[in-house]
Amino acid sequence: MKQTPDLSAAAWRKSSYSAGGDNNCVEVSDDHPGIVPVRDSKRPDHGTLIFSASSWSAFTTGVKRGADLHAVG
Repeated sequence: MKQTPDLSAAAWRKSSYSAGGDNNCVEVSDDHPGIVPVRDSKRPDHGTLIFSASSWSAFTTGVKRGADLHAVG
């Protein structure tokens, strides 16, 4: 079973793609090799999503290219 990393001392940064408005507040932490923790900055105590570095890279590349994020497949 994989253990959740200790994120208590993580340095969080707001995504450059968050428009700064009240509804677009994504934070990521770059301090953990091989994984990318992601959370909602408005509700940091409501949990964190953990992505593999390769999955996060594919996601951000798709966003930058304008990929349809609603497509499943």
